[in-house]
Amino acid sequence: MKKVILSLISMCIMSASMAQNDSLPSQQPNSDTIRIGGMIIIKKGGNNEKNRVSVTVGSHYHEKQSNISTSSFIFDLGFANWADKTDYAAATADNYLVNRPGTGDLSSTDFRLRTIKSVNVNLWFFMQRLNLIKHYVNLKYGLGLELNNYRFKSDLSLKESGVNPYNPMETINHSFIFRDSTDFRKDKLAADYITIPVMLNFRTNPYYNDKGISLSAGVSIGYLYSGRNKQISAAFGKHKYHGNFDLEQWKFSYVAELGLGPVHLYGTYSPNSIFEHGMKLMPYTVGIRFSNW
Repeated sequence: MKKVILSLISMCIMSASMAQNDSLPSQQPNSDTIRIGGMIIIKKGGNNEKNRVSVTVGSHYHEKQSNISTSSFIFDLGFANWADKTDYAAATADNYLVNRPGTGDLSSTDFRLRTIKSVNVNLWFFMQRLNLIKHYVNLKYGLGLELNNYRFKSDLSLKESGVNPYNPMETINHSFIFRDSTDFRKDKLAADYITIPVMLNFRTNPYYNDKGISLSAGVSIGYLYSGRNKQISAAFGKHKYHGNFDLEQWKFSYVAELGLGPVHLYGTYSPNSIFEHGMKLMPYTVGIRFSNW
């Protein structure tokens, strides 16, 4: 019976070696090792001893990893908001804010967002990890689109320049924001960027993407390629106005990512205002990253 079992195992070894022949280092020069998935079959023996075959399942052996690994089309879904540090008196005096007659001056209350409906969506074309220290420490970077929708609670409109809507005798030669007399069902500012993040990445288990803890922190730089003010009202229907609206062309942010097994969370914060002049609104995002990498 032992000879039959040994013969069957030997046939399996020969069959597997034709499909995959991964050799492992061994302390004995005559060792012969075959690895099949998570199972390792080791045939040992010399001239003066009987052949012995051992089978190991779930071995901790790991194949050599490439120093550069790539993941494509990573998707983020989260919330977008901003920290308001605006000097409203100065912004109003410089005509970056225009007040509607008969109403109070624009203030931080007018620039509060509908949290649930202010969303951040990112599509990363690719992200790469460059091994720095035994895959436990890596340089992580990528390229993608960062899409932000800021949904206003108040009825605000943005214009590139033009006649003061409440004073036809006055022309404003720069972008400005005013409290509109229209009751909007939907009123949002959209700002979209082409973004490059660069982070230092730490991993507690570099051999499995869906196990252990990973932490990344760094910076990103984004270039504004689209800005628009979209409004929907019962009186005028749907309108979409494209423009720069005095938005900063470049967006610098601190970025971070936390991976707990297969779950990944991300966050960003910009120390600079989303607007170039007048308004001081520092954008930030938090959300879930759909990636097991």
